[in-house]
Amino acid sequence: MKRIWSQCSKELAQFRRDRLTVALAFVLPIATLFIFSFAIRLETKSISLAVQDFDLSLLSRTYIERLYATNQFQPTAWTGSNPVQAINQGKAKVAVVIPPDFSRRIRAGKTSSVQVLVDGTDVNNARVIANSIKATTNFFLQSAGLQPDTQRVRAQVRIWFNPGRKESLYIVPGVYAVILWIYPSLLAAIAMVREKEQGTILQVYASSISAIELILGKGLAYFLVGISEALAIIILGFVVFGIWFAGDPTPLLVGTVVFLSSSVLFGLLIGARTSTQSAAVQAVATAGFLTALLLSGFIYPLSNIPFPLSLLTNFIPTRYYIQVTRDGFLRGTGWIGVWFSLLMLVVLSLLFLRASSRVLSRMQLPD
Repeated sequence: MKRIWSQCSKELAQFRRDRLTVALAFVLPIATLFIFSFAIRLETKSISLAVQDFDLSLLSRTYIERLYATNQFQPTAWTGSNPVQAINQGKAKVAVVIPPDFSRRIRAGKTSSVQVLVDGTDVNNARVIANSIKATTNFFLQSAGLQPDTQRVRAQVRIWFNPGRKESLYIVPGVYAVILWIYPSLLAAIAMVREKEQGTILQVYASSISAIELILGKGLAYFLVGISEALAIIILGFVVFGIWFAGDPTPLLVGTVVFLSSSVLFGLLIGARTSTQSAAVQAVATAGFLTALLLSGFIYPLSNIPFPLSLLTNFIPTRYYIQVTRDGFLRGTGWIGVWFSLLMLVVLSLLFLRASSRVLSRMQLPD
């Protein structure tokens, strides 16, 4: 234990002396938190809408006002005889054409067809627009007394856990997981490779310290750095976005400790397998950042990932920690909701520890 602590103290001393590494540990994670949290938006707003009203009646104007009253669409000026030109020119995402007999047919109890043209270059955005137009049209007919309210079944929908639909409650806990996976592992990988580039790894091999002691010593140092990063971004998340613990925070705290251990051990494994810092950074960026961003459920649901790539998600620690953070900051169900995720984090941490110790053990063997 004494040798592990000595190795940890040496790593922390080197860490404090390197200003670039300190900036990498704290400035970049904070910048990532703000960039991701403010830039990523899953709910489409301010959709440019072009309207051509051939009816020019009170009813058609009321319908147009109802579309804009959703606060999802914004009026777009366009020129020409056809609003399709606004879509072709990229000025509008949707165009609505109201026929000249719009109000007359409705008053007569007949169906009036309103033409809706949607830009389909973004499939998800097009689906949101189409559903919003349909829902707004139905609400317009009901509020104007033009559609009988005789449904036998009416769904009373209430959004649970996040009734205000704050996107930050969904995005920010995921950003925590991405940050705490990338930067502690990156720092640990660079620290391990630096020993090789400077030649000091030979002194370690010649000493009596074992591979497991070397890993635990270095890992403990960057685990403590990771704890500091976690505290910094969680406090900033509370101050800037108002996100705090929901329910019992114990599963989240335990999960953070295990997840940081997994992150650091993954970085040490990458550092043990690479020979230069540039190679280590590229390996962490490819195997760490891309998987944490795309295969963890951070942005896209895991159910959308096709087979056989979906099998890889079972070995992504970020996937399980995101479930822990979203429960700890949003749902608050506690141990019963995240016990399996915590178990998988422990298993993956032990796998990384075993793999990195085997790599270093082989390197320490005499020729």
